[in-house]
Amino acid sequence: MKLDGYLFGEMLQSFRQFKNLTVEELAEGICTEEELISFEKERAYPTLDVLYKIAIKLEVELTHFLDIASKSTVSYPNAVIQIIEKYKRERNYEAINTIVQQEKSNPLFNQKPLKQYLMWNQGICAFYLDGNPDKAFDTLSKAIAITNPRRSSLSEREIEILISIGIIFYETQNYRSAITIFLEALNNIEKLPYIKNMKGKLRILFGLSQALTEIGEYKESLTYCHKGLNLCINEELLYLLNEFHYQIGENNIKMGEIEKGKEYLEECLHLLKLERKTKIQKIIEGEIEKLLNS
Repeated sequence: MKLDGYLFGEMLQSFRQFKNLTVEELAEGICTEEELISFEKERAYPTLDVLYKIAIKLEVELTHFLDIASKSTVSYPNAVIQIIEKYKRERNYEAINTIVQQEKSNPLFNQKPLKQYLMWNQGICAFYLDGNPDKAFDTLSKAIAITNPRRSSLSEREIEILISIGIIFYETQNYRSAITIFLEALNNIEKLPYIKNMKGKLRILFGLSQALTEIGEYKESLTYCHKGLNLCINEELLYLLNEFHYQIGENNIKMGEIEKGKEYLEECLHLLKLERKTKIQKIIEGEIEKLLNS
């Protein structure tokens, strides 16, 4: 979203002064004072999530700022979705829950796909924030039912919600239930004439491989690992690439193929180094040490 050329800074300053807030008071908990000053002077522009926080603190609708940038392709619901997706990547479920609760009663989200999107994230928060898997399963199932009551011939979005159900089954150690859900998701996604976001299929394949490993089905897990690995290569995606290498390594080691397993684990670490994911690299190094000494 581009705000340059639309008197954004002047508008921001006017709202701040109207609320009798100093630069320090408005910036607190959102950004630095220097950044806020640069926003008001239009030397820089806030990211969407920063803008959202500013709007909440000023007690104005985000649409006020988006209307100023009306030549942008970003609509209010799309802006909210972008913010939620950012927080999802950061696993900031408290922020997601706050937004979902604020927007649930917003008439702009009455359309079925948008209502479904909020309910999907509400279900995710029920598990990761409240620790309530039953509530999460119920909410996620209701989210799918908004657009597909019979749960047949699922759309890509509906499959994504199904993946969330599978992940929660996995995280609660209900591995066989997770496998059933992931297979349902895989069956549906393979029937789609076109897949907009291939990351969904990769999540299914990885979820399947993980759950199968947990119940000792190492060979079957390897089948899905290699499908995922080939998909990453064919689609030129780094997403889950190192995770598939790790899973293949783990399966091989548990099958007694130690040297073969080590090769994949070393490649996993190599990929993490290339991506400069040092924190994850240290965690994986610890997991590999446990695996080799088990």
